[in-house]
This record gives sequence, C-alpha cells and structure tokens, in this order.
Amino acid sequence: MGLSIHSLRKLKERAQPIVALTATEYAIAHVLDQAGVDLLLVGDSLSMVALGYTSTLPVTVDELLHHCRAVRRGVERALLVADLPFGSYEQSPQQAFSTATRFLKETGVQAVKLEGGYPRMVETVAFLTESGIPVLGHLGLTPQAVHQLGGYRVQGKTAQAAERLLDQALALAGAGAFAVVLEHIPHDLAGEMSGTLLIPTIGIGAGPHCDGQILVTHDLLGLTEKPPLFVKPYADLRALIAEAVGRYGADVRAHRSFEER
Repeated sequence: MGLSIHSLRKLKERAQPIVALTATEYAIAHVLDQAGVDLLLVGDSLSMVALGYTSTLPVTVDELLHHCRAVRRGVERALLVADLPFGSYEQSPQQAFSTATRFLKETGVQAVKLEGGYPRMVETVAFLTESGIPVLGHLGLTPQAVHQLGGYRVQGKTAQAAERLLDQALALAGAGAFAVVLEHIPHDLAGEMSGTLLIPTIGIGAGPHCDGQILVTHDLLGLTEKPPLFVKPYADLRALIAEAVGRYGADVRAHRSFEER
C-alpha cells in the first residue's frame, strides 16, 4: 500500500528521516519508487532540468500536468506531490482550488505544493485543506519569487528574518499544511523549526536537522551541468552516458554488431 500524508507524520514521530526526490518522467520515477523513496515531487524545477528554461517561472500548468501523468504511471508506493506553477494559484484561494483540483483529478497526484507563508498564502492553504486538498508548504528560498528575493540566496540569516520564517511555518501548520519544505536557510534555524513544528520539515540546502531531505534528482545523479553548491552528487551520469554513447558511436562507425557478446 502506498504512503499517505499521515505516513509522513508517523515517520516524524518515530524520528525516521523522510527520503524525498523529484521526478519528471515514467522510467526514472519507477526506479525511484522501487528504491524506496518516501515522497516524489513533480517539481517546477523540471522547467530547467527537463525543458531547458533558465528558471522555474516559464513552466505552465499543462506542461506540469503532462509530466505528472507520466510520473504517476511509474509510482506505486511513494506519496506523489505536484508543484503548482507560478501564476496558477497566487491570485486567490479560488484560483488555487481550480488549479489544484485539475492536478488531483487529471493526474492522480495526492497533494500539491505552494510557495510562501505570507498571510494571503496562509489563507489559500487553509481554503485548500478545508476543501480536502492536501498541501505541502515551502519556505525560505522560494524559486518562484527569485526576482523579489534578488537571486538564489540564503534566507533567514538575521534574527528578524528567522523569526518571520518560524512564524510563517507555524501559520502554515495551523492552516492545515501536512509538511513544509525548508530551502536554503541556516542549519540551526532549520533545526529549531523542525523541533518546534508538529508537522514534518523537509530540507533542501537547510542542513541535516530537518525531518527529511529532498533534492532535484538530476542534481543527485550528476545530470545537471552546474548543480547548486549545497548539492552532493551521488553519481556522474553525464560522464557515464557520454562514455556509453561514445562506445555506441564507435561500433556504428566501425560496422560492428550490436548483438550482446
């Protein structure tokens, strides 16, 4: 049986770290699911790693729906969450509900992720959760607000900024968010937030003290040319793929057989 939002809460209660990764298509999603990943996010990061854009902003609802459907076919165990793309939920709770219902009904994801913890976003999260739509929050470095933040910088470095992030996290939890992603914030702040919140925290570039961790799978596998500085690549698939294609090309040009030998 697959994991649910309640499964993540139980993992936190048992102090068992949550393993989370992104997925963009069927084959890799199936491998990740079979490998025991707890949460798979069809993130708007696919805008860059799968579609070649320079930020998360250009990806559309229809593009994300397409990728969610492909990933869903490869997932049996993991909790599947979809990012709502920039411009599809910020206008009003009603707009967010309309977009979120499309993802749940048309793709089979189990929850959606929204960025930000300001008062209007907290209101939106409450509206969605009260309407039966599970929500994963996202605080700290929120890539959809990259222009407002002035770049991909560490957030929450001052005492005032740290207090604001903690207050926002508590507000999101109070609004019904089942967990919150903490991105690119100081490690001690992430630890404090994880100890304060009853809901799980999932870190990315936020140190080891969160209740779980998430990375962009392309970064983890060494498929991105310039991964973020906080990412530890666990493989170098760019080199492996290039080497395999080189050997294939050599066989083609030498008229060698492709049969197993």
